Amino acid sequence: MDVKKLLDDATGEISSANDIAILNQIRVKYLGKKGVITLMMKKLKELPKEERPKFGAVVNEVRNKLEELLSEKLEELKQKEKVERYEKIRVDVSLPGAKRDKGHLHILTKIQRELEDIFISMGFEVVEGPEVEDTWHNFDALNTPEWHPARDTQDSFYFDENTLLRTHTSPIQIRTMLEKKPPLAIISPGRVFRRDYDSTHLPMFTQMEGLYVDKDVTVRHLKYTLEEMARKIFGESAKVRLKPSYFPFTEPSYEVDVWFNGSWLEILGAGMVDPNVFKNVGYDPEEWSGFAFGLGLERIAMVKYGIRDIRDFVRNDVRFLENY
Repeated sequence: MDVKKLLDDATGEISSANDIAILNQIRVKYLGKKGVITLMMKKLKELPKEERPKFGAVVNEVRNKLEELLSEKLEELKQKEKVERYEKIRVDVSLPGAKRDKGHLHILTKIQRELEDIFISMGFEVVEGPEVEDTWHNFDALNTPEWHPARDTQDSFYFDENTLLRTHTSPIQIRTMLEKKPPLAIISPGRVFRRDYDSTHLPMFTQMEGLYVDKDVTVRHLKYTLEEMARKIFGESAKVRLKPSYFPFTEPSYEVDVWFNGSWLEILGAGMVDPNVFKNVGYDPEEWSGFAFGLGLERIAMVKYGIRDIRDFVRNDVRFLENY
C-alpha cells in the first residue's frame, strides 16, 4: 500500500470533516481495531525480517501524524460548535427591548390623591376606617335611629341585623371623635355601598367626607373650605353655592353647587354638625361646633371631565381608561 497516498487521503478527509460525528467515523476508519493502520501492522509478519523495522517505523509515523491531525481537528470542531451554540442564545443588548404597555393610575385614584393633597394643605388629616360597620356607628350615632325615615334610603347590604357594609364614610368621623378630643380636622376617603344602580349611581362607589371641629366654627368656615377645594379642582373661576337641604347629622344642612363651565352643578352635601351627634361622642355642643361635608369621587370626576355614565368607572373598558 502506498503509505504517502494513505496519509494524503486521510489528511484530506480529516480536513473536510465538518462535524464531530464525521470526524469519529474517520478515526475509526483509520485507527480503529479494524482500521487501515491496524490492518497494515498485521501485514508486518508477511514481510521479510529485514524490511519489518523500516515498514513498522513508517506506519507508526503515519499513525502518530493521523492522531495529531484528528486531535487538532477535534478541538477546531469543538470550538466551532461552541460558537454556534453561543450564537443561538446570544442576546444583542443594543437592540430595543420588548415593548410593553405602561399602565397608569385609575382616574378615581388620581381624583382622590388630588383631593387629599388639597385638604392636607389646609391642615386636614387623612383617616381611614372599616368597610364593614355596625349599625350604631353607621346610623344611630349619626342621629339616624332605626325609626328615622332617612335611614330607609341607606338600609342596604346587611350581614346580620346589626352589621352591614357601610353606606358612607361618616362612621369614621364618629370613631375619630370617640378617640380624640377637639379641635380636629379630618377627611375620610373610602368605598361605600348602597342599593343603587343606574347611569348616576353605583352599588359601590368612592366617597370622601370631611369633618372640622373647633370653637366658634360657622357656615363661613364651611363655605370658605369648599370654595378653596372647588377652585383647586375645577379652576380659579369656580364658585360655590349653598342651598338649604336636610341631612339627619347636620343642622343646618346644604346641597352644594359649583359654578363650572358656565353652569351650576351639584357636587356634594354639607352642613353644621348636629348637636345630637356631638352628644353621642361625648363632645359638649355648647363648647364645640363644627362642619361636615361628603362628596363622591365619581361625581367630581364626572363633572370635571364630562363623563355621562358613572358605570364607565367600573366596566374596565380600556378605551375609557386610556382617556384619563
